Amino acid sequence: MKTNLIIIFIIALFASVSYAQTPATVSAKVVTANLKVYGNCGMCKSRIEKALDTKGVKQAKWNPTTKNLEVVYVPSKITERKIQELVSAVGHDTDSTKAPDAVYAKLPFCCLYRDHDHSGMDDNKKHD
Repeated sequence: MKTNLIIIFIIALFASVSYAQTPATVSAKVVTANLKVYGNCGMCKSRIEKALDTKGVKQAKWNPTTKNLEVVYVPSKITERKIQELVSAVGHDTDSTKAPDAVYAKLPFCCLYRDHDHSGMDDNKKHD
């Protein structure tokens, strides 16, 4: 009988320790940021979101109409500043960082947001 009580106690102890480290405690450390990121089209969307496929970023969704980038990330693994730098490195300005001119110049014409008005362009057509 004593052996059964000891075994039950040990099982209960291990169960309580493993419960304390469930993913629910990790999710409490996730933050959502909304950033202004400049671009025009579906290719921009793909490029911006792909740039944030990195450690610490859980989700990145960019809206071409509103220019809003919603990023869900873990601040202990990546900073908001680093997120903006990653986006700028692929050719897209944010309110706080500017893409290098050489990188921006290599973007397809439909993605050039600084000097060109692309209103009325069909996002599904190829442009030279």
